[in-house]
Amino acid sequence: MAQLSQQIDGVRSIELDNTFYVEDGVWIESLTISADKQFDIERVLAEISGVSLFYMSKIPTGSAEADIQRVTILANESYPFILGLILRQEAIPNRIVLQNDTVEVVITTRDWDQFRAVADEIQETLGEFELRSVTQNEEPGEPLDSGRLTEVLVSKLTDEQLEILEIAYNEGYFDVPRKISETELAKELDIAQSTVNERLRTAERALLGLIYGAKED
Repeated sequence: MAQLSQQIDGVRSIELDNTFYVEDGVWIESLTISADKQFDIERVLAEISGVSLFYMSKIPTGSAEADIQRVTILANESYPFILGLILRQEAIPNRIVLQNDTVEVVITTRDWDQFRAVADEIQETLGEFELRSVTQNEEPGEPLDSGRLTEVLVSKLTDEQLEILEIAYNEGYFDVPRKISETELAKELDIAQSTVNERLRTAERALLGLIYGAKED
């Protein structure tokens, strides 16, 4: 993941969606790669030793510049591979994503002792570990594959809805405090403020409908 990040200009995030161990350090890995610029994954992988492309599909976005690709690769991962460290301690990996030069990991463990064992091994092997948060749940989280959710969500939104959400997100419209107003967004997009409001509301309603189901009028 780190080598991919170095080879792709404008990379936003690289998420490990699924993986299977083959043998002799070889893994089949499914990744969702998001970047601010278009990129040629075959050319990128050609620069990385021990990695070959098995499959690639593009996920539609509302921007002509942004690029999201879901790829499956064969990769020879030398020890210590972060997933290997987690599995050695019999923890469930829920999310592994590289963004802003940092690997963020969400895992499920049986208890605090098991969590400490995972944390200690990561600290000892990789030399760095920062605990962001801990929650206690009755049900374990799902293992990986949250990237599939991204693919489903964007496939259910129109290009117009994707565009307004992406621009609003990148410009800080959803930040707290808000960094850009609807009026400023309208000026940037050269459309009426009422149009911005309508597009944002319909896009947000579409997303909520996917989560909670269709709402009866």
